[in-house]
Amino acid sequence: MRVLVVEDDAKAASYLANALRESGHGCELASDGEAGLALAQTGDFEVLIVDRMLPRLDGLTLVDRLRKDGIRTPVLILSALGAVDDRVAGLRAGGDDYLTKPYAFSELLARVEALARRSSPEEASPKYIVGDLVLDVSPIRLPVAGSRSCCSRANTACSNI
Repeated sequence: MRVLVVEDDAKAASYLANALRESGHGCELASDGEAGLALAQTGDFEVLIVDRMLPRLDGLTLVDRLRKDGIRTPVLILSALGAVDDRVAGLRAGGDDYLTKPYAFSELLARVEALARRSSPEEASPKYIVGDLVLDVSPIRLPVAGSRSCCSRANTACSNI
């Protein structure tokens, strides 16, 4: 799994990135909100971990912009701000989960993995296989097993029905 960590505290970011890598995950770092937004917009991450208080662009604004751009990558907001109103604001801005600092890495890792499972296309899109026919029901596609082509109503190269 590829994770983007947007954290301005260099020591905290390094610790988190190293721990994620040791757990078998790819990790990229951004040290401010604008750099984090630019990387997150690539869409190449399974989960984003975003600090709330960032230079150049705060974490809640970053998440809000991603959601307005239609980017649905799960976001774990990480913050020293732990009051109920702070957590509610983070979730309402588009965060999928909120964890307060200090945190136990084991809990953060469990939350990140849970977010990735919930958003996994494999989980959300059941497939039915009968012989060489594979039915992917979301979106509805009928690819021929072992090839990149599929059948559709117009009998053209792979298209959604």
